[in-house]
Amino acid sequence: MAAEGLHGRTALVTGSTGGIGLAIAEALAAGGCAVVLHGLAPPAEGEMVAAALAARHAVTARYVMAELAAPTAIAELAAAAGEVDIVVNNAATRHFGPVEETSQEAWDTDIAVNLSAAFHLIRLTLPGMRRRGWGRIVNMSSIYGRIGATGRIGYVTTKTALIGLTRGVALETAGSGITCNALCPGTTLTPNIAGRIQAAMADSGADEATEAARFLAGKQPTGRFVEASAIGAMVAFLCGPAGRDITGTALPIDGGWSAA
Repeated sequence: MAAEGLHGRTALVTGSTGGIGLAIAEALAAGGCAVVLHGLAPPAEGEMVAAALAARHAVTARYVMAELAAPTAIAELAAAAGEVDIVVNNAATRHFGPVEETSQEAWDTDIAVNLSAAFHLIRLTLPGMRRRGWGRIVNMSSIYGRIGATGRIGYVTTKTALIGLTRGVALETAGSGITCNALCPGTTLTPNIAGRIQAAMADSGADEATEAARFLAGKQPTGRFVEASAIGAMVAFLCGPAGRDITGTALPIDGGWSAA
């Protein structure tokens, strides 16, 4: 369902040329919001995604390429985006392996992209939101912001820290017309996961439903992947009029995983 009340608003969604980020941009655009897409894709490729989004929803959409591991690039992204009413910090990176095998470079990159970039974009866009008396900030945490896991220390740490950032910003902006919330999705069917399921099917000879169930075992009690479009719809809800009094929360969209 498209959110109402977003006409005339502009949103910046990081990591949004595909996957969850694009689904979020779609939901906001469907509500009439202009969108600034961001990613690492070459400009021509990103601009094609933006043009298609704009055509589907009759809104303004454009693309900015930026490497969020570099503070100067974050500042340039904020400047290029201009006066935005909605910021969705969705871009993320992750490195796999035990703590003692995680390199300094991998750790520093996870901190920079997953956490520091969100802080800096909030810091840079918040003054404009305060001037206009309206703003929505959504930080994309994860199920791993609510529970621990092995083999991904940087991801677990940064997704947990995003919830703390959310709470702090929410309290500092309470009563100003600005809200700040975090979403904690479970497992979605990303291209990477789809590829892993296809590989497992080739090895086992089992069908897709069987391998998907094996992949989700011990995770979402619903036994199905979380739809990216549902995550987008939740972001649009939080940014619409009905989300006015929801702030400082970390909302799970995990098929009951965190309740198990």
